Amino acid sequence: MPQSIVLHEAVPILRIFSVEKAKEFYLDFLGFTLDWEHRFGDNFPLYAQVSRSEIVLHLSEHYGDATPGSAVLIHMNGIDAFHHDLVAQDYRYAKPGIEDAPWGARTVTLTDPFGNRLTFSESRNKE
Repeated sequence: MPQSIVLHEAVPILRIFSVEKAKEFYLDFLGFTLDWEHRFGDNFPLYAQVSRSEIVLHLSEHYGDATPGSAVLIHMNGIDAFHHDLVAQDYRYAKPGIEDAPWGARTVTLTDPFGNRLTFSESRNKE
């Protein structure tokens, strides 16, 4: 009997160029947690994992790991509270709004300091 195929999750890898700016954006502003960091040695590029709720992202300084300017769509619940928390921080580099997307969702789109776009999306037709 053939083994069944089960896909579990996808983990986007996003290219970064500054550890300080990445931590300021992903940890301080978006509220992700730093799960782990890895370097092959002193003065090597960072590869790290951040997460919030069920979302996991990998951040990499390694050349060739990802393309700057990538886009990630993150499905969520509680977009009004999320938006309120972001705006309340008065983050210098992002003043996001909530938009009605044509696919039946409300979205908050942010661009990280490296040109990667994150769109947080909540369905208007909640089940």
